[in-house]
Amino acid sequence: MKKNNTTDKTATEPKVEQLMVDSEAGTRKPKGPSGKMLIFIPFAWSTFQLWLASPLPFMFNFGVFNGTEARSIHLAFAVFLSYTAFPALKKSPSNYIPIQDWLFAFAGAFAAGYMYIFYEALSDRAGLPTTLDIVIAMCGMLLLLEATRRALGPPLMVVAMVFLGYTFAGPYMPDIISHKGQSLYKVAAHQWLSTEGVFGVALGVSTSFVFLFVLFGSLLEKAGAGNYFIKMSFSLLGHMRGGPAKAAVLASGTTGIISGSSIANVATTGVFTIPLMKRVGFPASKAGAVEVAASTNGQLTPPVMGAAAFLMVEYVGITYLEVIKHAILPALISYIALVYIVHLEACKANMVGLPRRVKRTFLQSMTSFVGTILGFCIMGFVVYYGIGWIKDFTGDASVWIVGALVLIVYIGLLKFASRYPALKMDDIDSDILELPEPGPTIKVGLYYLIPLAVLMWCLIVERFSPGLSAFWATVLMVFISLTQRPILNYFRGESHYEEAFNKGFSDVFDGMVNGARNMIGIGVATAAAGIVVGTVTLTGIGQVMIELIEFISGGNLLLILLFTAVICLILGMGLPTTANYIVVSTLMAPVIVELGAGAGLVVPLIAVHMFVFFFGILADDTPPVGLAAFAASAIANSDPIKTGIQGFAYDIRTAILPFMFIFNTQLLLIGIDGIFELLLVIASATVAMLLFAAATQGFWLTKNRKVETVLLLLIAFTLFRPGFWWDKIYPPYFDMAPTKIYEAAEKIQADGRLQIVASGMNIEGDFEQKAITLPMGASGPGKARLEATGLMLKFEDNGNIIVDNLVFDSIAQKLGLDFDWKIEKLQVEADRPAKHIMFIPALLLLIMIWVLQRRRRTPAEIEATKKTYL
Repeated sequence: MKKNNTTDKTATEPKVEQLMVDSEAGTRKPKGPSGKMLIFIPFAWSTFQLWLASPLPFMFNFGVFNGTEARSIHLAFAVFLSYTAFPALKKSPSNYIPIQDWLFAFAGAFAAGYMYIFYEALSDRAGLPTTLDIVIAMCGMLLLLEATRRALGPPLMVVAMVFLGYTFAGPYMPDIISHKGQSLYKVAAHQWLSTEGVFGVALGVSTSFVFLFVLFGSLLEKAGAGNYFIKMSFSLLGHMRGGPAKAAVLASGTTGIISGSSIANVATTGVFTIPLMKRVGFPASKAGAVEVAASTNGQLTPPVMGAAAFLMVEYVGITYLEVIKHAILPALISYIALVYIVHLEACKANMVGLPRRVKRTFLQSMTSFVGTILGFCIMGFVVYYGIGWIKDFTGDASVWIVGALVLIVYIGLLKFASRYPALKMDDIDSDILELPEPGPTIKVGLYYLIPLAVLMWCLIVERFSPGLSAFWATVLMVFISLTQRPILNYFRGESHYEEAFNKGFSDVFDGMVNGARNMIGIGVATAAAGIVVGTVTLTGIGQVMIELIEFISGGNLLLILLFTAVICLILGMGLPTTANYIVVSTLMAPVIVELGAGAGLVVPLIAVHMFVFFFGILADDTPPVGLAAFAASAIANSDPIKTGIQGFAYDIRTAILPFMFIFNTQLLLIGIDGIFELLLVIASATVAMLLFAAATQGFWLTKNRKVETVLLLLIAFTLFRPGFWWDKIYPPYFDMAPTKIYEAAEKIQADGRLQIVASGMNIEGDFEQKAITLPMGASGPGKARLEATGLMLKFEDNGNIIVDNLVFDSIAQKLGLDFDWKIEKLQVEADRPAKHIMFIPALLLLIMIWVLQRRRRTPAEIEATKKTYL
């Protein structure tokens, strides 16, 4: 049996490695000068990005690039590597680079770098491109589309070509989506010679933010942090029922913090976790599915959430810290629910955990757990307030003092780690596998947390930009990679310093090369997706989409959300998460926000973008083209379709969250008043997600009856969205005469909202009535607050209130008001009891189900709960 396992492992590892490399970094591995070039160019790209993010250009007044120039160079690197690292076809040579690919690579890099090389000349003739400019732009777009096909496959290229075709074929489209059409001259200039298309916001985010975070994760992985997180997860959770699967979830979550790639996450942790899950009783498809579900959710986990999260910063107009704040609760409860799903699977099969080397009592385990949590809390408290005090006391010198303290802590943690042996992966094919001890396992790698702490400090406390924060964390990671082994050797009394230094330099070099190669796909994806954005701005299809979707859905917001989710899943089968997010959010975000406002529901823009982001990630395990599922099935020796279906079944818990936070934005930590309400939201959302998992798995304390499954879903829905039922009992608004609109607007608290019902003729000449929610902004006189939204009113003698004027492109106009519309009534928020009272009947019903299921448990189920290693 052992021989077969070894054979299976040996056979699957190359397949997984190849799948990851194919999709992330390119398949070519040429020898000789070409091979060295494919190492040197990525290293040069990483060096350029570090220089770009650092303060050095401004200190030396050398090598300063503006945003457009930096995007041009960034894309030139990506396109060049797309042609050299990715063969044109499967049968194309992979051991050398054909002459035509060299020509395409240099031509593509020149076209991409054209904006940098001739920046001043192009600026002088802005809006008046020459024939040469247009020729370069057309060639650049064609070469970009081919580079996209090579690096990411045909889907994104096809999507971009469809949008380009729509730009030209507008007059021949059906009336509902027709437009006047654009000339080749206009399209080429707009898409390639401006910042509205290819060189737009998406590519700018890839240049400024994403590269540094990918590079940081690559260096952290090369330094050994990935291995540390895996071993730590197994030491903490491996003894529980279904322990290896629970450890796989935690390992994938922690690895996802430094990865941001679901496929790389599967390949990194899955090679170790999936065979162990199979060993303790998980079927191959379920073992692969658990790893898939855990790995895809890694992109939801702050602080490194994949490229799409950084795009939200620009598209929504908020800081990256706010993105983290909105994402943290859904990410945490999603992972907690996945651990619980694994627990339920283990309960169904009466599994037990893996043995520990030293058995511990329940009291010892709890003491250790509480002590660890308190230790981290105390350390965080001391660091936060200690460094804050240093900054207040020492001023500008605090940077040097804090740097010295970080160095002292780093050396101290290395000395602490030197007392324990270095972490090594166990042989997963051995006949007996014992779990590592939690204490030594955690202590030996604590210094890996320092760069993450520095990253979060820069983001949260110093409020640096994401790019600058990632730069300082990356610089620290380079220092750790170079010094960790020599210092550990010194404390352990070992020699071989030269070998240790060489290994550190090798890790840094390989990390920089791998980080750049992992960015090839993201670089060309953000550029190609810019074509879609450029098409929207050039043709006005955004407004057309609003009208089309509103017509198809009948204005029903839930139908629009379902439609959006399906689009994300379908596009995500072929598009990477980043491109999927750009395409769908560009088209659908305005639709959802506007139609939500029309239905009287305030949908924050960040909620819509998070909705698209979630479903774009879920596409990674959606059959029939879920690359993460294919990677996991290669390790598990299972059917990829079956693995993907099972993985998506586990991810239903994640799929339900976006629908919940659209209708209850408190799940995104929006609109929470006070610490008590925050704790209530966290607790209720966590319990709701666990109950939803129990309902969808058909098992809680024992196998569910059908009525129990329905009731569990009902309870989960109530805990997620108590306001739904409360609105049936206590209407959220009461009507007020429109003549009191100024008085009502003045009484609304700062940043509150006024809901009005207005009617009038729309642009098609049809009579329409809609509820519109106006954001009131800062406190002040009611008339001034309304005018700040762009709305000016006229009071007629007969008592009617008419829209007298609208500021162009104002909030009021965007929400659907028009000239000469009549204000029918005001809807003012009612003073009513807290909606959380609905938790009481829900919890009483839950207790009843718990009692019934507890009585039905079989003797085998009762006995299995006792066979868990503590």
